[in-house]
Amino acid sequence: MWTNWSGSLECRPRATDRPLDEAGVMAAVARAADRGLRIRPVGAGHSDSPLAVTDDVHLDCSALTGIVAVGTDRVRIRAGTTLASLHAALAEKDLALDVVPDTDAVTVAGAISTGTHGSGAAVGSLSAQVITVRLVDGMGAVRRIDGPDLDALRTGLGALGVLTEVELRVVPAALLHVHEEPGAPSELLAEGGVLDRHRWAEVELHVPSGEALARWGDVSEPGSEPLPVVRRDPVRAAAAGSAEALGRMVSWLAPTVWRAPRWGGSATGPAHRLLVDTRPQRTEFTEWALPRAALDAAVRELSAAAGARGLEVKAPVLVRVGPAESGWLHPATDRATAWIAVRAPRGTDPGPLFGLVATVLTAAGGRPHWAGRHDWTAAEVEQAYPRLADFRRVRDKLDPQRRFANAHLDTILGP
Repeated sequence: MWTNWSGSLECRPRATDRPLDEAGVMAAVARAADRGLRIRPVGAGHSDSPLAVTDDVHLDCSALTGIVAVGTDRVRIRAGTTLASLHAALAEKDLALDVVPDTDAVTVAGAISTGTHGSGAAVGSLSAQVITVRLVDGMGAVRRIDGPDLDALRTGLGALGVLTEVELRVVPAALLHVHEEPGAPSELLAEGGVLDRHRWAEVELHVPSGEALARWGDVSEPGSEPLPVVRRDPVRAAAAGSAEALGRMVSWLAPTVWRAPRWGGSATGPAHRLLVDTRPQRTEFTEWALPRAALDAAVRELSAAAGARGLEVKAPVLVRVGPAESGWLHPATDRATAWIAVRAPRGTDPGPLFGLVATVLTAAGGRPHWAGRHDWTAAEVEQAYPRLADFRRVRDKLDPQRRFANAHLDTILGP
């Protein structure tokens, strides 16, 4: 039995293959084809959408790890490597990723395939850092892709093949100086404000109270005095998690618990140690990518709609930004984007709240994050993604028999 990280999804695949190398991936795909079965690659299981759910074959690529080659501006890694391992390996060589998502437990392949992002108006997602990929296609053959079709693989949803190696852009390692401060939501979300002025920025909104907390960071100037990095040891992280869980259950406590600073106001350190959220709570989430200009109005509409329907948004709503992406199915394709993420505690029924979020944010021009909960079908995808036909063309070439499909991909991409 396979379950995802939040426990919201499960399936019982007929078989699970765990290849040790690229040849093993080729053999696994060939075996599935011989048996007339479909096969789905599975990473760390952090998605709350059923991308990995299958009754046929799971392909667990967790053994495909490690750096293959590294240069001054790029790194080639095996696609099952987690971001945590990649951050550590790059730091040893005084290099870093240009973007740091708020989780490092996901695999490189999973992060690229779902459009996982950080937050910075000028910094693209991990998908935008891709230079080349190697994959095993639906016929069991190895392909190296670095031309125009690469934009299909930047957020390929695992529908085009099994990524085995990825080449990413990297930058020289630097220290990030970060701050956090409360403010008025209208000011913090405004265009040209804190979300747009800094190398990295995010805003957390506590919808019931109307309070907001901004966090931002910029590269520390050479010679500046470093501030201590706040490390979350397991005991402190667990304590923080228990307090946050209490705040979610007891509504009037939530603003007080939530305002607890992450870094004690400010800190300086490597981005991958400051920006990764180590809170242990297992939550389900839905996240939507909106046109940047629609952010403030969409947040106000969401707050009003939740109040009118008596739906309490207990967990802070996380707001981030990013530039336009070139990936054909990336939710930020072709437009500067604001991301709105809504979480629900594990064990609750998020359906009514997430359904309202989808209704409000779709009306604002939103597209769902592929790893989050959503109920889009191929009709919505076709309307929202102008390059869907190009994606389907590449899919027909790389997986004409739909060896990598499952029921969820059939729903959102069509047969």
